[in-house]
Amino acid sequence: MKAIEIDSYGGSEVLVYRDVMNPIPGAGEVVADIYAASVNPVDWKVRNGERQASLHLKFPHVLGVDFSGVVRAVGDGVTQFSIGDEVYGTTAQDQRGCYAEALAVPANQLALKPKSMSHKEAAAIALVGLTALVSLDDVAGLKSGETILVHAAAGGVGGFAVQYAKHVGARIFATASAPNHDYVKSLGADVVIDYRNQDFTEIAKDCDVIYETVGGEVQARSVSVLKPGGRLVYITKPPEGFVAPDDIEYLRPKVPRDGGHMGVISNLIDQGAVWAPEIIEMPLDQIKKAHELSATEHVRGKIVLAVR
Repeated sequence: MKAIEIDSYGGSEVLVYRDVMNPIPGAGEVVADIYAASVNPVDWKVRNGERQASLHLKFPHVLGVDFSGVVRAVGDGVTQFSIGDEVYGTTAQDQRGCYAEALAVPANQLALKPKSMSHKEAAAIALVGLTALVSLDDVAGLKSGETILVHAAAGGVGGFAVQYAKHVGARIFATASAPNHDYVKSLGADVVIDYRNQDFTEIAKDCDVIYETVGGEVQARSVSVLKPGGRLVYITKPPEGFVAPDDIEYLRPKVPRDGGHMGVISNLIDQGAVWAPEIIEMPLDQIKKAHELSATEHVRGKIVLAVR
């Protein structure tokens, strides 16, 4: 089968499209034929060595952390899925492997693909949906009537967060560049702030929750718009030397890779509460171009690799 492997850390030039061995399911695993996989910023951050202090790769290594596909084979002990089931989900933090035509993955990390979604849509929503759901529900405990500021709301994680916050009944401030304002409003944002030409600290006031997906000085400045006792949930690096004020909750989610949360996302999709982000589709063998585009950090929605 075909896959994208890296033999060392480096730029997009280390991504190699080649033949690899077909996977075999172990106990508790399924082998899925991958129809679509998404490109996430963590992929090129792992590729270029930015994450090697916390994640030690064995080379050659196949990147990619979320996918949608069809079960080809099941291992011993797997009862929740059968051959032919359409599934989607994520790999474990230390596994990866979705930039390939097939993958062996623990069955308990997957859920049935929502029937209303294509494989490309399901792949686009898997990791971003999981990240945003855990951040806003499990960690922030966002409630109806609260006010939230979502940064980078045109991206995959931010876009899902806006939709989920709307479903919960929160009032939503969101930051995005001017060309993306209509898109972010269509997701449910009440007020969209042009981060290039407007100061969000002058517009978003008395927030109960900040969902910080940018990092650096944006994170440091965000605390000023929180109410005392508010929650700042962040998934990116804080600026060097930053210390959060004592009168707020400063929270970094640990995102589990599990089928239970994927099932919740499927239910939200079936209810019409959330839907897939805008998709930029590329074939698997165009992975270098996909990584270079993702690394600009100005992608609206998600980049999805069409594998089959």
